Amino acid sequence: AWSLPIFLVLFAVIWFMLLLIALPLRMKSQEEDGEVVPGTPASAPVDPMIGKKMIWVTVITFILWVPLVAFIVSGIVSIHDIDFFNRMGPPKG
Repeated sequence: AWSLPIFLVLFAVIWFMLLLIALPLRMKSQEEDGEVVPGTPASAPVDPMIGKKMIWVTVITFILWVPLVAFIVSGIVSIHDIDFFNRMGPPKG
């Protein structure tokens, strides 16, 4: 019952979470740099390095995603194992 779109959505969720973590890292504001471009806030980044961060986020996401997909596909833990309130009933099969 596993299909490619499920795993692509999982990849996208992990990727965006890591991107939101990575964006503020190593950011230097215009105020810290000493040159504020007119019409922009002083807290705007000088060089956000977005491309570099996107590449690193993709690499780290792939490293986390592969074992997670393998764990899900292996079936070691099923949805019935985490059904603590027996809302699903007994497993079929």
